[in-house]
Amino acid sequence: MAKKKLDEASRAAEILAILKESYPDAKIALAYRTPFQLLVATILSAQCTDERVNIVTKELFKRYKAPKDYVAADDEELKKDIYSTGFFNRKAKSLKNCCAALEERHGGKVPKSFEALAELPGVGRKTASVVAGNAFGIPAVAVDTHVRRLSNLLGFIDTKNPDKIEFRLRELFPESEWVTLGHLLMSHGRAVCKARKPECPRCPLAELCPSAKT
Repeated sequence: MAKKKLDEASRAAEILAILKESYPDAKIALAYRTPFQLLVATILSAQCTDERVNIVTKELFKRYKAPKDYVAADDEELKKDIYSTGFFNRKAKSLKNCCAALEERHGGKVPKSFEALAELPGVGRKTASVVAGNAFGIPAVAVDTHVRRLSNLLGFIDTKNPDKIEFRLRELFPESEWVTLGHLLMSHGRAVCKARKPECPRCPLAELCPSAKT
């Protein structure tokens, strides 16, 4: 059993090294200037492309500058402003509830704590991880659709449960690499290991990926 764990850790380390070499400039694709803007953008990014979110937030951030602005916003106007990100009814509700909690619990500021972020209405572990890792430099593994899919394809785990994937990646990779790992897997998922048609013949991870052999 110990040997198996060591082998898996070594494979994970090699995968990480190759991804770093392949995507030296990997970083978060969402555009933001403040932790609060990143929080809003991440909530909007659920089941939406980062490119679309960036188009929407370019104007949204001019109109709504602080949590109190979302709380005071007319429901229908807010839905209209975020309409093209999809699921606008749910997202508008999440934004309003989240911003109300920021005002009531944190004086209108985004808390610098993963636990406090995860407790906000409309904010799950993925969103909390994105904000904690990118806005505050807190080690966190954000499991989006790319990370979930690649974690399974690469044989790190066999589950669709994002929490189980998060904790498995925490086990396999050094804490100092958690945030970077997410960016690398997302970059690879967009560029090569695409959901509809993975390009295995040109994948730099093919020799280390069990899925490339099937």
